[in-house]
Amino acid sequence: MLLSLFLLITATFVLMNAVPGSPLQSEKATSEQVQKNLEAYYGLDKPLIVQYGTYLKNLVKGDLGISMKKKFQSVDKMIAQSFGYSLRLGIAAIVTSLVVGSLLGILAAMYHRKFMDNFAMILAVIGLAIPSLIMAPLLQYLFAVKIRIFEVAGLNGPMDYVLPTIALAAGPIAFIARLLRSTMIEVLSADFIKTAKSKGLSGYVIVMRHALRNSMLPVVTYLGYLTAGIITGSVVIEKIFGIPGIGKYFVQSVTDRDYPLIMGITIFYAVLLMVTRFLADIAYVFVDPRMRVSGGKVAK
Repeated sequence: MLLSLFLLITATFVLMNAVPGSPLQSEKATSEQVQKNLEAYYGLDKPLIVQYGTYLKNLVKGDLGISMKKKFQSVDKMIAQSFGYSLRLGIAAIVTSLVVGSLLGILAAMYHRKFMDNFAMILAVIGLAIPSLIMAPLLQYLFAVKIRIFEVAGLNGPMDYVLPTIALAAGPIAFIARLLRSTMIEVLSADFIKTAKSKGLSGYVIVMRHALRNSMLPVVTYLGYLTAGIITGSVVIEKIFGIPGIGKYFVQSVTDRDYPLIMGITIFYAVLLMVTRFLADIAYVFVDPRMRVSGGKVAK
């Protein structure tokens, strides 16, 4: 994780500074001296290798720098103030994806090649076919402009989370439903399921205690990618729905060439994604204890 983070920081820093021109060119400097003073304040007058070394030293201390466009505002405080909105939206989308996707997958597997199976797969195809970038404006137009059930933008109450959550969760719901369906169909035909049926166990017990647990491992594997997709996708969704989350600052930082803010949000996203992927790996053991490794051998 540390090596990946170091490579990401280095690549982002190099690519960011490879763009011609100065990020302070848009500043209304009254003289060349003022421009030089600004460059000296942000350390842009020094060689790139020196700027890179200074940034790494400050980063180790937990200092992400000062925004070039938001005067006297530190990057870490800007992230802290806005991440709460993104976190709540992300958690809502992840929980919705897991619950609805798992439910559709279970029903499709239990009623294989019947109406419920076909209905669930039609919903899954729609969810996969329409990206969140298109889904969000469609939801706004239908439910906020035409029907006027929800607000067009903003987060003034719990109901305002509904449309952006659906836009973010539609694709993951479809993927989880198809993934769980295919895995559970295979598990339901296994010998231990037939044994459970012969013992007189109810269908609910067989599905929830035996089939579902043995089918969830691919879904847990997908959790890391799900988190990545929702976090990166929320940048666009927050912009469309006018949500004052971290995505708003990320888009502005790229447009304004705000170097410290670009680096800070990129690093923050990277750490968040790496941690979630790491937690997903740990979750394997709780889903299937046979995945636990001890002394170089898989525990039986």
